Amino acid sequence: MPAQPAPAPAPLPPLAGGEPGPDALRPLLDAVLTALHAGAKDRGGPLPAGGPADVTARLRDALGTPLPEHGTGAGEALTTLVHALAAGSADPAHPHCAAHLHTPPLAVAAAADLAASALNPSLDSWDQAPAASALETLLTRALAAELHPGHPHPDAVLTTGGTEANQLALLLARERHGPALTVIHGANAHHSVPRSAWLLGLPPATALPTPGGTLDPATLDEALTRIPGPALVTATAGTTDAGLVDPLPALADVCDRHGADLHVDAAYGGLLALSADPRHRALLNGLDRGRSLTLDLHKLGWQPVAAGLLAVPDTTLLAPLAHQADYLNAPDDTEAGLPDLLGRSLRTTRRADALKIAVTLRALGRDGLTRLLTHTLEAARHLAALLEAHPRFELHAPPALSTVLFRPTGTPDEDLATLRRTLLHNGHAVLGRTTADGRLWLKATLLNPHTTPGDLDALVQLLLGTTEGT
Repeated sequence: MPAQPAPAPAPLPPLAGGEPGPDALRPLLDAVLTALHAGAKDRGGPLPAGGPADVTARLRDALGTPLPEHGTGAGEALTTLVHALAAGSADPAHPHCAAHLHTPPLAVAAAADLAASALNPSLDSWDQAPAASALETLLTRALAAELHPGHPHPDAVLTTGGTEANQLALLLARERHGPALTVIHGANAHHSVPRSAWLLGLPPATALPTPGGTLDPATLDEALTRIPGPALVTATAGTTDAGLVDPLPALADVCDRHGADLHVDAAYGGLLALSADPRHRALLNGLDRGRSLTLDLHKLGWQPVAAGLLAVPDTTLLAPLAHQADYLNAPDDTEAGLPDLLGRSLRTTRRADALKIAVTLRALGRDGLTRLLTHTLEAARHLAALLEAHPRFELHAPPALSTVLFRPTGTPDEDLATLRRTLLHNGHAVLGRTTADGRLWLKATLLNPHTTPGDLDALVQLLLGTTEGT
């Protein structure tokens, strides 16, 4: 018998980039969008019902063997797993998903992020990211100029978020002052501040009490008086637990008197500095006096994760980040004019996160960003007014930004914790929890600008019904 011809090899899967890339992506995007819609519909609320065990079981069934002997094809794989992920997600676009600083990304930002993924520039050398590196430089310097007005050479670097930005701020301060640097922060500070001090081999950070929720200038003055040697003070503009803003001008004055550096962690509240509304900007008076500033655009900037920033008033302050590797930034290439990107981060491979930010700011403009901020802050004030007026709820305080702390009147702490878990298990609401004034409080962190008064009325009624049933 004549030999049978060998079967033609299966075609290789298409790429996302190059001229053919968009044609390959179109049918796949349709599958993704269909699966996202179906998954959200099946979920039917802010998060899946049933708790961790049920969610894991459903994902295990959908995933099957993670590495099958034979593939199912792109369409089936996307349809099955995107649907499963959407059905099993906590969706920050739902008005009753309001526990954390977890924002629903704008559609325009997510679309831009797709373009960055398809092009896949890596910002560790110019020859991997010619346009992306130029865009990042232009964007970061423009944002730094907004945050440090009046300085001739402000600059900023993109980070994965507040934790990395705070770590970089401590690193830069350590390189200025040496390993004996004392880091001082309020008890209200983000956990990344003392953790970064430990990670960098600095003395244990000094936490000052914040009984009123913010760092008191007199308490800081006393601490700096008794602590010898160089110090870095970390203030907060938007605490994680309550959204409170430290008294930045007074803290900056204290730091100036003692020769201490001031870092401001404005991961939560920092975007208000870009608002066209003077009432928004007034909430952050003194922000520009920080020697370094942390900002997160995946909070009140509505970006997909990650979109953090560390800004400084002068680009020379970033010099300690400089690093050299011949295969990425050979000295003769740098001297010949190729930009050196290794000094823009402690990471090597980096995504083009600047694209989604730049697209969003161009699409919205300052006035569009201001409208989003206004809607979000007004929603928090509306919820606080509802709770304060209702005899069955106790409001901790008027919201400083968009976080509302409250509790059902007369409910023991253990019952409050049970109430939160019941809402989670039933898939009805995602609310946070925090301790203030020695008691446990429920926390609603409102970051969805599309949330309506009706959504908040429904949340209050849901809480009332669940409280009666627990």
